Amino acid sequence: LLDQVDLQRLPRHVAIIMDGNGRWAKRRHLPRIAGHRAGVQSARTIIEACARLHIPALTLYAFSMENWRRPRAEIDFLMRLLREYLRKELPVIHRNNIRLQIIGRSDQLPKAVIDDVERGMAHTAGNTGMRLNVALNYGGRAELVDAFNAILQGVRHNGVHKNGFDAFRVDEQMITNHLYTAGLPDPDLLIRTSGEMRISNFMLWQ
Repeated sequence: LLDQVDLQRLPRHVAIIMDGNGRWAKRRHLPRIAGHRAGVQSARTIIEACARLHIPALTLYAFSMENWRRPRAEIDFLMRLLREYLRKELPVIHRNNIRLQIIGRSDQLPKAVIDDVERGMAHTAGNTGMRLNVALNYGGRAELVDAFNAILQGVRHNGVHKNGFDAFRVDEQMITNHLYTAGLPDPDLLIRTSGEMRISNFMLWQ
């Protein structure tokens, strides 16, 4: 396949909505957890391929804010699977000079998950290769809300409000600078693994 790839036209930022695991398992008469484990294997393959191709950024939409509506047992399994993945794969990620970053409202995740995530980000913070963003407790609308609140906080901190807000304007670049993915190229390839043509509250500004 590599021989068929035009290395001069590779995307700079690949974004992937990881879904369809349950349907994959159902078609094979397997439990949903088998589908989630297969999804982890696919994620590993994707990360390795993008790193080898020197893609600057890869974003994996792993757990949305809407996913909290799933059965408690399934959510607990997904959190255990995430922690298991981090423990097993972090050394590989680090050896490949990949920098791990979590985007979304990760502070609302279970404490054990937060601890593992923060440990992984700290361990790879100095890496200069591909940026791997894992979207956890993520929603595109929430990202925009957080961006605007960060802008307003900056305005208040800098004292602009003393002269009123009449002259204050928000432009596209200002919003971009306050997104979770600030400093990275905009995604130029979006893949949904189930094949559906919906973005499901993912990166709405694109």
